[in-house]
Amino acid sequence: MADQNARLAALMQEGDFSHKSLARAVVAAAARSGEVITCDHTYVTRWLKGSIPRGNLPQFIADAVGRKVGRQLTIDDIGMGNAAVSAVQPELGLNFADKPESTVKTVTDLWRADLADAQALVRAQPDSAAWNTASLRWIVAPPDGELTRLGNRAVGVVDVDMVRSTADAFSMLDGKFGGGHARRALIQYLHTDVRPMLDGKYSDAIGKELHSAVAEALLLAGWMSYDSGLHGIAQRYLIQALRMTQAAGDRLLGGSVLSAMSHQATFLGRYQDAATLARAAYTGPAGVLGPTMDAQFHAMEARALARLGDERGCDLALAEAERRLGQRTADSDPPYIAYFDEVELAAEIGHCFRDLGRSAEAAERGTGSIFGDGLNNRSDFFATMVQAESYINQGEIGQGFSIALNALQLGEGLKSARCIEYVREFQGRVTDGMRRATDFREFEEKARGFRLWQQAG
Repeated sequence: MADQNARLAALMQEGDFSHKSLARAVVAAAARSGEVITCDHTYVTRWLKGSIPRGNLPQFIADAVGRKVGRQLTIDDIGMGNAAVSAVQPELGLNFADKPESTVKTVTDLWRADLADAQALVRAQPDSAAWNTASLRWIVAPPDGELTRLGNRAVGVVDVDMVRSTADAFSMLDGKFGGGHARRALIQYLHTDVRPMLDGKYSDAIGKELHSAVAEALLLAGWMSYDSGLHGIAQRYLIQALRMTQAAGDRLLGGSVLSAMSHQATFLGRYQDAATLARAAYTGPAGVLGPTMDAQFHAMEARALARLGDERGCDLALAEAERRLGQRTADSDPPYIAYFDEVELAAEIGHCFRDLGRSAEAAERGTGSIFGDGLNNRSDFFATMVQAESYINQGEIGQGFSIALNALQLGEGLKSARCIEYVREFQGRVTDGMRRATDFREFEEKARGFRLWQQAG
């Protein structure tokens, strides 16, 4: 038997609700959100006994009570959050929903489940079919209707700017300290501050801007989760981000989401999926695609093709990436892709050449792939580790081990499962013959003092 819902009982007393008056208020809350429901005093009795209603009803209860007590309430506040998490289905977040409002409910459930560390979602393995279905639906789906909403809280331009600025701050932390540093804080912000905005009152124009801003924040949540090694929840955030770009009519941001999916798929060894996702990224928004974004998407395609051993395809994709990046101007692309420049492209080329066994070229391109600004520590770590691998692959083990120590130093402040995996991959490239060399013994003695080397085992 479910436990008595003491939180709801206390809030009913605070709001001077009878069973019947709460039922009427919940019906009114649903009507404000465009839904017609049936609810009477017997429903309230069951809720107080611990029953959790299905669908959107818990949120309507929270909205109804919050309106009376004069503050915004969540379903956690009314004692229904934990039970909602326990009722979460494993497929939550894998679907590209038909309606924008379904996406809002899905991301709300994902944030709550993530904060409760629901293992079935957070630590699940990605589903290749979900990637493919979402990308296809995004490409062929017709535009959504208006996003006008008549909620309790007015949402305006300032609120949208707030979401974007906060996401920018978390993005800076992500690049400097890794996804594991502030990932949970980002999810908490989205759950506590952004969810009420999505349920608020806004015009179609503001609604589209809001959905675009939240999609960008979800894209970051996906990246940070992926960097933390939480691939199941990362995939779900990216799929829902893609669906929100559809609602916002933001094809460019949708392409960036697909590019992130491609990056994750390559990391996980799903190379054909990765190539397909990268091609969808530059095909979907082709008519409005700026040169920087086009270059980044082709670089992702090249990364996948290099892992597949398709040397010619990889070279063609890289040549197109370099050509397109050379065409960019100060205002040719959205601000969120400004990070992708010659340094980033050099790092991508270094990865590709390493994977194709062209170590000398990888080492040469690696010299231009380091930011060295203290703000892009994770990117610098990746590029430096790839350069180290390129040198040891050529037999220049002294130089390679020296560069690897530089990478490990960069990684001291990083909380990143991807960084640990890069170290493991480097360890796997050290042959038995190299391990017998004095250079390796001296290197390993120093390497043992670094966190990432210890974590990589």
